[in-house]
Amino acid sequence: MENQHKQVCPANERDGVLETEARRIGVVGIVVRDRLKSAPQVNQVLSAYAHVIIGRMGIPYRDRGISVIALIVDGDTDTLGAMTGKLGSLQGVKVKTAITA
Repeated sequence: MENQHKQVCPANERDGVLETEARRIGVVGIVVRDRLKSAPQVNQVLSAYAHVIIGRMGIPYRDRGISVIALIVDGDTDTLGAMTGKLGSLQGVKVKTAITA
């Protein structure tokens, strides 16, 4: 079981012990304005960072013509910042993040 966990969470390993101090749990909110245009790019970024995504919920908000995605993440701040930066740079995509201290 220990080896499985290391494969899922490869970041910050020292001497075979996973360092959880450098990792943060957070919530990432994503609003996608043009789903047909932006969804493939959003999904490509999320797939690249699947190792830090613990859970994902996506809801089409048809009345407003947007899609809302909520992510639960667990990773170091550099990785989480890189992911949210890439998402936020996509046209029609807004991202907000809350990370534990």
